[in-house]
Amino acid sequence: MSHAILDLVEQVMSSPWLYVALFALALLDGFFPVVPAETSVITAGVFAAAGDTNLALVILVAALGAFAGDHISYLIGNKSAGRLRNKKAFVWARKALEERGGLVLVVARYIPGGRTATTLTMGAVRHPLRSFTFFDAIATSSWAVYSGLIGFFGGMAFENDPIKGLLLGLGIALSITAVVEIVRWVRKKRAIKASPERLPADTSV
Repeated sequence: MSHAILDLVEQVMSSPWLYVALFALALLDGFFPVVPAETSVITAGVFAAAGDTNLALVILVAALGAFAGDHISYLIGNKSAGRLRNKKAFVWARKALEERGGLVLVVARYIPGGRTATTLTMGAVRHPLRSFTFFDAIATSSWAVYSGLIGFFGGMAFENDPIKGLLLGLGIALSITAVVEIVRWVRKKRAIKASPERLPADTSV
C-alpha cells in the first residue's frame, strides 16, 4: 500500500502540471486557509532533493501564487469591511497592525489562520495598497523559501526514503509553528499582566 502511494506521489511530482497545481494551491490558501499549500510546497521540496522537481521553480511558483492569493484576500476584505469588524480574528489582526504596521503581514504568514485574517484586515481598514504589496512580497517570498528548503533538507537527510524526508520536513514546520504560537501566547499573557487596567489605583492625596 505504501509503495503504491509513493509511486503515485512520485508520478505527481514528476508531472509538469505540478507547478500549476502549486501555484493554484498557494493562491487559494491566501483566502481559503484550509488548502494544504504549505504541505504541498514542502513535499515538492522533498522530491527536489532527488531531482524529481526543480527547487527554484517550486519556490518561485509558490511565492507568486501566495502573492496573488493575498491580494485577492485584501480585495475581499476591502469589499467586506462591515461584516468583518466584530470577528475575533479581525480584531486581533487590526490591533497587531496598529502596533507593528506592515511587518505584521510578514509575521502572520507563519501563524495558522493569521495570514488570512491579516490580509483581510489590511483590506478592510484600507491599508495603502503599495505598502501592502511591498510587505506581502517579503512575506510570500520568505514563506516559499522556508517551505521549499525545509522539504529539500528533509529529502537530503533521507535521500532513499522520501516518506521519512517528508515526515521530517512536516515535523520541523509544525515545531516551528508551535514555537511561534507559544512565544505569541507568552507575550500576550505578559502584556495583559502589564496593562494599565491591572495596575493598582493611585490612592495618594
